[in-house]
Amino acid sequence: MIDRLLGRAALKDRIAELEEEKRHLERRAAAEEERRSDAVADRQRAERRVNELEHRIESLEERLERADDDEESVAFRRVSDRRGARLDDALDRLRAVESDDPEGLLTAFVPDGDAVPESVSDWFGDRTPLVRRAAPAVVLADDTGAVSAAITPPIEPVPFDRWSDTFRLEASWFRPAGRFAFALVRSDTFALGVYEGDERVSFEGFTSEVKESHSKGGFSQGRFERRREGQIDEHLKKATSALAALDCDADRTIAVGERSVLGEVRSHVDVTDVSDATGKPKPALDDAFRDFWTVRFRAI
Repeated sequence: MIDRLLGRAALKDRIAELEEEKRHLERRAAAEEERRSDAVADRQRAERRVNELEHRIESLEERLERADDDEESVAFRRVSDRRGARLDDALDRLRAVESDDPEGLLTAFVPDGDAVPESVSDWFGDRTPLVRRAAPAVVLADDTGAVSAAITPPIEPVPFDRWSDTFRLEASWFRPAGRFAFALVRSDTFALGVYEGDERVSFEGFTSEVKESHSKGGFSQGRFERRREGQIDEHLKKATSALAALDCDADRTIAVGERSVLGEVRSHVDVTDVSDATGKPKPALDDAFRDFWTVRFRAI
């Protein structure tokens, strides 16, 4: 009663509240300190990891520089192009190589420089950069070191690698075989032939007017570009229609030409490749056909 009369009860209640608030703040302070400690530890661990990664990056960059230096220091022993009878002769000589060891000869198709099989890199060792440089290529080697080459096939097989007693060199990878269609597609020229082996049995072709440059005056540059793009679109529609209408029981359809337009016909063909053949449709097709079936040999 006296406490109430003198106002002490309220003070005691206020003191109790303040003490509880103090304890709460002390707990928060302790928690904050612990979090700061954890944060410091996390920061220190992160800094150590950053240092480790920086050292790792420096090491990898040094290795990359050495690899670039090594790649520049090795060179193909010989590079030559063959087609027709000379190509047949070269392939036949390689097919004639046989080994008494059932695993004496290595053949592999390397589709690109980032897909070198382990069997190839193990065998070629410090010459592997040459294999990467030659890709896509059929790579050949024998366990005596007498044969060591990369051959660029016009028709790329499914990637494989094997040791055997003979080299695997299928004619369809390197030479025109069977019945197939071959087209040249440019922004202003289209030519299409049907072939039996290397003999053309039918032909169709056309050119379209496509403005090459903007003359002074007349159309604005923007209008000129739109008109030119429209002309190219119309030309490619005709080319696509010709390919879509192709009915010749062909084993495959190959299209070569400008990189910028090949995408427009890709859905109608099996194989595409870049070609710089130009001129009237028929001679341009002949040039493109000859270039496509020219095979590059690289001695490693």
